Amino acid sequence: MLPEKRRRTIVDLVNERGSCSVAELADELEYSKPTIRRDLDTLEQEGLVDRSHGGAVPVDKLGVEQSYHQKEIRHLDRKQAIGERAVEEIRHDEIVFFDGGTTTIQTAKAIPDDRGYVAVTNSPLLADELLDTAREVKLTGGTLRGKTRAMVGPTAEQFMERRNFDLVFLGTNGISVDAGLTTPNEDEAEMKHRMVEQAKRVVLVADHSKFDQRSFAQFATLGEIDTLITDESPPDDLARALDRDGVSVITVDA
Repeated sequence: MLPEKRRRTIVDLVNERGSCSVAELADELEYSKPTIRRDLDTLEQEGLVDRSHGGAVPVDKLGVEQSYHQKEIRHLDRKQAIGERAVEEIRHDEIVFFDGGTTTIQTAKAIPDDRGYVAVTNSPLLADELLDTAREVKLTGGTLRGKTRAMVGPTAEQFMERRNFDLVFLGTNGISVDAGLTTPNEDEAEMKHRMVEQAKRVVLVADHSKFDQRSFAQFATLGEIDTLITDESPPDDLARALDRDGVSVITVDA
C-alpha cells in the first residue's frame, strides 16, 4: 500500500471509530508501529487527526470547519461511488447547479459526454472539471472561501436571485432529524439555502459520516430534499424521518 493510501485509510478508520490506537492500526494495516506513528505525526501536522496518548482521535467539532484538503481525502472511494450514481440523475438539456464540495466534484468527474447539460457552480474547481462535459459552464462570482474553495457573499447571492435550475447537487456537513441540513459557516449556509430555493429537484450527495451530525447553521429541512444518494443506509430514526418527508434514499455499493 502506498503511503498516501495508507494515511487516507488511517484517517477513515479514526473518523469512523472515534479513536484508534497505534497498536490497533499497526495490526489492521500490517505495518510496524514506528511507521504508523510517523503517519500519525504527518496527519496531525496536516490537521487531519489529533494525536492522543497511544493513538489518534478525529478533529471534527461542532462549529469547527475542516479544510478542503482534509475533507477531500476522507472516504474518497465512497464519494466516487456516490458521484458515479448521482450522474444518472442528469437529464438531457437540463440546467444543473453543482454545490462546491468534495462529493459534488466526484459527481462532476463521473459525468459522461452525452448529457448535453448546462452547468452552474459556485466553485472554480468544479467549473474547471465541468468544462470537459458541459455544453456551457457558468460561475456565480463572489468571494472565494479558502476552507471550501466555494464562492459566497453578496455578489454570489445576487446571482442566485435571478436564476432557476432544473437540478442541484447539494453537499452538507451534517444531516439529522432535529437540525435538518447544516454547515459551520453562515455565508455557505445562505448560498446553499438559495440553491435549494431555486431548484426544481434537489439531490443531496453525502456519505454516511454526515448522518446524525449537526453544525452551526441550518440551510434546509429534510423535506426540501428530493433524493439522498449515499453509501450506507441511514440510522433508523433518520431513515424514518426521510421516509416521512418523502425523500428517496439511494444507497450505492462502495
